[in-house]
Amino acid sequence: MNLRSAPDWRPLLAAYWIASFIEGLGVSQIWAFLPNRLAEVGVPTHDVQYLVGLLGSLFFLTGLPIIPLWGVWADKYSRKAVIIRSALVEAVVFGVIAASRAPWQLVVGMLLVGFQLGNSGVMMAAIRDVTPRRRLGLALGIFAASSVLGFGAGPTLGTIMIDGLHASSAAVFALAAALSVGVAILLAFGSQEVRPEKVPTGSTIRLAFGAVRGVMSDPIVRWLFVVYGAVFVGRQMSAPYMTLLIHQVDHTSLEVAGSVGLVLGVATVVGAAFSPLGGWIADRLGFRLVLTASIAGMAVAFALLPIGGTVAWLAVVYSLAIAFQAVVGAMVSGILATETPPERRSATLNLIYLPLYMGGIAGPAIGAGVVTRGLPAVFFVAAGILAAATVMAVVFARRTGGRPPTADRRPRVERTEP
Repeated sequence: MNLRSAPDWRPLLAAYWIASFIEGLGVSQIWAFLPNRLAEVGVPTHDVQYLVGLLGSLFFLTGLPIIPLWGVWADKYSRKAVIIRSALVEAVVFGVIAASRAPWQLVVGMLLVGFQLGNSGVMMAAIRDVTPRRRLGLALGIFAASSVLGFGAGPTLGTIMIDGLHASSAAVFALAAALSVGVAILLAFGSQEVRPEKVPTGSTIRLAFGAVRGVMSDPIVRWLFVVYGAVFVGRQMSAPYMTLLIHQVDHTSLEVAGSVGLVLGVATVVGAAFSPLGGWIADRLGFRLVLTASIAGMAVAFALLPIGGTVAWLAVVYSLAIAFQAVVGAMVSGILATETPPERRSATLNLIYLPLYMGGIAGPAIGAGVVTRGLPAVFFVAAGILAAATVMAVVFARRTGGRPPTADRRPRVERTEP
């Protein structure tokens, strides 16, 4: 793509940042207030811990088979349409969760989540195509911060509504549905289409399988899939149980929000602040080094979480965990965006969420089994998985080194930056 004819990267980044922020806001409210919602629809308290893990697995289950299709559809037809589709499905998901009156209806809502995913890789591919190479680490770091901030704003807003305004968790999800509709309107009228350098031709199924084969044939991508998959198993294993840990430390019931908004809100604000910093450092020291250090930081933080017995301890340690997690996501995206051929970039950036989906299914399911040994066991096992991911990241860095960015192997027309 000739960058002189491409949209300005800054307004596009702003529109995608808002879309990712609102998605993170709504998804974080699922993690934060699903226990409350289960209690509201009549699930006994002693069954909530187990169901939280099982429903967390459903979160990604339906989306797994169609992961390869979103990137192909985006490149072949319209990236903008695929991203707007995600916002509209979000509205339906949050609306169903808000309207649920029985546990089986919540199951339906969680199964629908899989159809809203598949937008982040498309947005990152578009950002990569319009952003000057020297600003890419910063741009991806800023974009990564959007989801992190959304994950903080969601529980904070929900806590204000539940404990401050005495609303139900159903009202929290109804507001998230309305905000998602607003995002769809914003994207429709406030963002531009960004077409890939090479538009794929042929049948969608053939292209999808070709994308998977192309991704799996690349040793760098294969290694990243393994490393990122292990990270997400540990991360998603603990995510559904963070709210329950906060309630346990805070000695509060599931009828209130307690300190959930405070802990998750503080953690994600700190995490969002560190994400651009991680990108800035990676532009100077290399994505692999920062990736490895960040995974190690996550492992230490998760091991420390259940040791402290105060809300302040949880807020500080979880802040470190989320900060490192945000940087890990930015580093993986940065490696793929700079070292993947242009014709496979969008598909690859979308397929990197395959490890997220698999980790999202396996992690909560493992957590549902481990939690029978007590809540601390979930976080200790998650820390062990992240420690293993750190070792794999070291091996990845040594075996793959750093090949020259594919986008820079041939001359490009760079847009003059003010």
